[in-house]
Amino acid sequence: LVHQPRSLSLPCRVPSRAAAATGARAGLPEGQSYRVPDLLSAMLVRSANDACLALAEHVAGSVEVFVEGMNRAATLLELRETHFENPCGWDSPRQRSSARDVMKLARLAIDYPQILERVALREFELQSADGSLRKRRRNTNLLLGQLPGTVGGKTGFTAQAGKCLVVLVEREGREVWLVLLGAEERWWTAHRAI
Repeated sequence: LVHQPRSLSLPCRVPSRAAAATGARAGLPEGQSYRVPDLLSAMLVRSANDACLALAEHVAGSVEVFVEGMNRAATLLELRETHFENPCGWDSPRQRSSARDVMKLARLAIDYPQILERVALREFELQSADGSLRKRRRNTNLLLGQLPGTVGGKTGFTAQAGKCLVVLVEREGREVWLVLLGAEERWWTAHRAI
């Protein structure tokens, strides 16, 4: 809905806007190129805002055009309580979502094997396209390997939203989804709730 398929096979060069991103980062240097799948891993596993901005600009030509596409997708997917102002989830006066919409989007996302395999990784290696830079990165989801049955999920944090988490756990052949927004203690809450 928001990407141009041809751009996904080309290396993504990190623009200055992405390299200067705040919050959680993968430490991508301006001008360095990475494969799109590696940046997707950085974004999903590490919550890397620099990877998020680099990918948005790479696939849509600009961050603003990418966000327009995100909002069109939200309308098509009937995410009625969601509006995007930026692709990274940063606090913004009009940026919003709900636990219901987050869960709906997460359930749709894991239908894509390339997303499911990444949100299940406990760590990954981020490597530049030319192989000159390599870094091991751990998943921000501390439930992986600690809470039995955890398939994967995504963490988030901003000053206004607080600590957030969406996670899928499989127990006795059943899927259990948990969405926490503004949680004081997301890890213990998840352990108690599931």
